[in-house]
Amino acid sequence: MLEPLREDAGQKLKRVRDRLGLRYRDVEQASLSIAQRHNNDEYFIALSRLSDIENKGSVPTIFRLYSLCAIYRLDIQEVLGWFGVDLAKMPGDATLIELEKTHTVQFTAPAGGVIESFPLSLDPGLDLRRTTHLSRFIQRWGPMPLMLLNGMDLPNHRYAFIGTDDFWMHPLIQPGSMVLIDETKRKVTDTGWTSEFERPIYLFEHREGFICSWASLDRDRLILQPHPSSNTVPAVYAYPEEVDVVGQVTGVAMRLDQTRKRRTRSVSVPESSRGR
Repeated sequence: MLEPLREDAGQKLKRVRDRLGLRYRDVEQASLSIAQRHNNDEYFIALSRLSDIENKGSVPTIFRLYSLCAIYRLDIQEVLGWFGVDLAKMPGDATLIELEKTHTVQFTAPAGGVIESFPLSLDPGLDLRRTTHLSRFIQRWGPMPLMLLNGMDLPNHRYAFIGTDDFWMHPLIQPGSMVLIDETKRKVTDTGWTSEFERPIYLFEHREGFICSWASLDRDRLILQPHPSSNTVPAVYAYPEEVDVVGQVTGVAMRLDQTRKRRTRSVSVPESSRGR
């Protein structure tokens, strides 16, 4: 099914090689230099292998693809797209697999800092003062540069996924939610707020995983406090020996799926940290 894509990719690589005026022998020798530099023969591309890649639709290994991109001065993400591997689709594909434990998300923005399939044009008749089924008013979808998201200091942010079995902050943050973490805000504070919606929520990393939680600091003890409706007991850690503050939650994207049933077990917390 992907054979035409592979053939096309090989021809594209051949055109680049021809444009640079490189012979098979030149590419082989260059790849040998890369292999010697990394002390790994997997980077080496023999003449016959290069011919198969260009003319027979052979798919190079990740090491040989690296060598080709280095020799041809190509963006490896773009070349992966020639072979039918679109890295921009990886976050969407990841949502097909539900993970029970809360974890950070290491995906980065595609080359050029672009978010795929973002609403670019809205119906001018849309009244933003009223709650609306927004999908009905979207006239055009397309890529949106991240630089247009004013106020977002993206290098200092990361994403985390709240595990499908993590009810620690339920119902404020539902299991399966995506949260935005500001890594510059790591100082735990439990004052200065007037409601649960204003109280800072943090992402913590301990030896068995992550917890998204309210918190209070009592000298060298960090008390992680779940939402009262979660029916989960607080956890106490020695700070900073047993737990690390990843950052403060500054944004949440979640489904309001009231049909989701709670499982009998909750987020994993070390027994030694429960109610210490």
